[in-house]
Amino acid sequence: MRAEIDGVVYDTSSSTIDKKFTYGVPGDPGGFEETLYVTGDGKYFVYTFGGKNSKYPVENVMPISREDIKSWLLSR
Repeated sequence: MRAEIDGVVYDTSSSTIDKKFTYGVPGDPGGFEETLYVTGDGKYFVYTFGGKNSKYPVENVMPISREDIKSWLLSR
């Protein structure tokens, strides 16, 4: 997925996965994934996507600051 937010391009195909969390099993309508990516220039973002009954039924990209990564990880 590719998204431009505030003039910054976040692209899952050209960024590196740092951490990935999967909830549920494949095909589970309530299951979802949260993936932390880092871009080539050091910007972080979270990619989310899930089943139709999950909290992420639509693909999304959310920028995240380096300062917020630790609390995001601890909340998983």
